[in-house]
Parts: sequence; structure tokens; C-alpha cells
Amino acid sequence: MFSRILGFIRDLLSASILGANIYSDIFFMAFKLPNLFRRIFAEGSFTQSFIPAYSKSIYKPSFAYHTLKKFFIIILIISVFVTIFSPFVTEILAFGFSEQIKLLASPLVAINFYYLDFIFLVAFFAALLQYHNHFATTAYSTALLNISLIIALLLSYDKPPLEIVYYLSFGVLTGGGLQVIAHLLAIKKYKIDKLLIVGCKSKKNDIKAKKEFNKNFWHSIVGNSTLQLGSFLDTWLATFLVAGNISFLYYANRVFQLPLALFAIAMNIAIFPGLSKHLHKKRFQEALLIIKKGFWFLIVVLGVASIVGFFGAKLIIWLLFQRGAFSVYDAHQTAFVLQMYILGLLPYGVSKIFSSYLYSLGKHKKVSKISIIALIANILFSLLLIAPMGASGLALASSLAGWILLFLNIKEFGFDKFKQIIS
Repeated sequence: MFSRILGFIRDLLSASILGANIYSDIFFMAFKLPNLFRRIFAEGSFTQSFIPAYSKSIYKPSFAYHTLKKFFIIILIISVFVTIFSPFVTEILAFGFSEQIKLLASPLVAINFYYLDFIFLVAFFAALLQYHNHFATTAYSTALLNISLIIALLLSYDKPPLEIVYYLSFGVLTGGGLQVIAHLLAIKKYKIDKLLIVGCKSKKNDIKAKKEFNKNFWHSIVGNSTLQLGSFLDTWLATFLVAGNISFLYYANRVFQLPLALFAIAMNIAIFPGLSKHLHKKRFQEALLIIKKGFWFLIVVLGVASIVGFFGAKLIIWLLFQRGAFSVYDAHQTAFVLQMYILGLLPYGVSKIFSSYLYSLGKHKKVSKISIIALIANILFSLLLIAPMGASGLALASSLAGWILLFLNIKEFGFDKFKQIIS
């Protein structure tokens, strides 16, 4: 909640100072790729694969250190590649932009991508802290990115739009660095740094834990990425629309993400360790009780949020964003996009409950297949709806894919068990 409030202050300032135009589109496009990986990494994929493998590992220090070393080197190499070939990467990300706009966006893509290096370290340290039942640092540290971007906007409010975008990009890197520092302090406090030092010096190698982690990690990445990849697809397709549409999608998606993060993602993080323990010990009724409580809680809160969000979309966008450079037209378009996104709030939120159950059973591969089907549906719906509806059609496509995702997750969970939950 703390982070999201700061996030809305950040977006309020961004809309007022930068507005919804080609410059805001460039920044949101440049930040989209590292932010995509941030959501996939930080919202479950790494933790859901690392913690089970780490808990079973007989050489925990060695397993943790070598996982950190391998992934960080790979991500650093990818970041350097993006820097060297940023025009090529920008060509892919901003395919629908003009050549002049791509030229402006290219260095910004390279700068923003280094946020991924920071956020991997955050995800890794967060997983170790969660294993030791410490959640607060990770929960609060997300606010540091928003604080950095707010300061960047305040420092640059009277400068040209392109210069503001550069301030924001370096603000992203500053926020990522601060998040890493916060986690390093927590790692030292809980003496986890000593574990990594032991792992660095150890020559022991837990092949079994590595294999389990590697197998589950890639399936988990795919399984958790339907909504994120759908949002990324929206941004890419919106480059073919008139300037401002990427910004409409961004601001609407930010509002949509609020209840999803506060309730669905937070609950998913909270129930996963207990759910895993119950299912590992074959206490199926206790696990089903957790699912039942989570399901009905999300049905109520996300149901209410959906009603408020859909019918109050114009009021919400007016209240948050319509000032300064953000015009009445911008607000109207963003509100319509928000309504289309809101239609998918309930299925995406509730799906996380059932996917957590499947992850706890070790069905990472099955969840990834379900995700791929939903993503394909999202692509097909997007191609069908972008022409008649523009940016709002892309948001509606995402929501329709969410309902398919929910149905397939419930089917794999089992209709008999689902009947017990709703009876």
C-alpha cells in the first residue's frame, strides 16, 4: 500500500509534467522491458522455484552462491548486449515508431535496461529473506523506486520533455540501486551474508537441487508471465497507433495493478509457504482450506474493486491525472482503457490462488502450458480488437485472456475440489 500510494504520486506528477505524448510514450516503452522482468522475477517466479530447491538442498550455502553468480553474470552480459545493440533492440520494441523517434528512444532503452541487473539481486536476496520469514524489507523497498522517480520529476519539471525523460531513466537506476542497498543491510542483519561467503569458499556442488531449480524456474517464468507479457504486447502493438496510446495503456494499467498487487499478489506471497508445507506432507484438507479462504476473500475484495473501478473509471482518472499537460481527452481515453482492463481483474487475481496450489504440487510445467494458451488467446484477441477499438481493444483482449486463464487453472485444479470451495 505504501509503495502504491507513492506510485500514484509519481504517476500524478508524470501526467501533469510530461502529459500523454510521444515523450511519455518513449519513456514507458523504454522502461517496459526491464519492468516486465521485474514483475516476473519479483512477483513469484524466482521465489516459487528457488525456495523449494533451496530448502531441499543439502549444501545450501554453495547452492545459493552459485545460483547468484550464474544468473547475475548472464543478466549482466544481456545488459551489455542491449547497450551495444540498443538500436536493434529499440527497432523490435518500438517497431511502429518513426525512425526519428526510434533514434531518440535508443539510448533510453539501454539506460533503463540496467534496472534488471539491480532487480535480480533484489529478487535473490528477497527469496533468502523470505526463507528466513522476513518480508518487510522487500515489501517496503519497492517504494524506493517511486521516491527516486518523484525526485527526478521534481528536479526536472521545468526542463524540455526529452531531458525530463533522461532524468526519469537515471531515476530508475537510482531506485534500483537503493533497493539493493536496503536488501544488503537486511542480509547483513540476519547474517545471511555469512552463508554466501561460506558458499563462495565451498567446493561442494548440489547437482540435484540445481536441476530441480533450473527445471522449475523456466516453467515458472512462463507460468507467471501471462499478464505481464500481455501488457508488454499491448505496448508493442500501441506503437502502431497515434501518439499517446502507450501512455493511456500505462496509466490505466497502473490503476488496474493497485488492487491486484494489494490483495492477489500479497496473498499469493503469504499463503505459498504454508500451502507448500501442507501439500508436501499430504495434508490435502488443510491445503484446501487455505485455498477456500483465499478464494472467497479475493472474490469479495476484487469483486467490489471491479464494480468501483468500472463504474467510477472516469472519476478515478479525473481525480488522479487530469491536470497540467494531461488533457480532458487524455483522461477520457484512459478511463475507457481502464474499464476494459478492470473486466480482467477478478480472473487474474483468483487465478493466482489456483496456480499457487499447482506450483506447490510441483506442476510448474502444467502451469506454463496453461499460460501459453492464455497468451496465444491474448494475441489473437488483440489482433482482432486493435483496429475497431484501439488501445481499449488491447486492454479488453487482456481481460478476455484472463478468463481463459482462470478456467484452465480451475480445470487443472479439479472441478470436484472447486465445487467443495464454492459449496
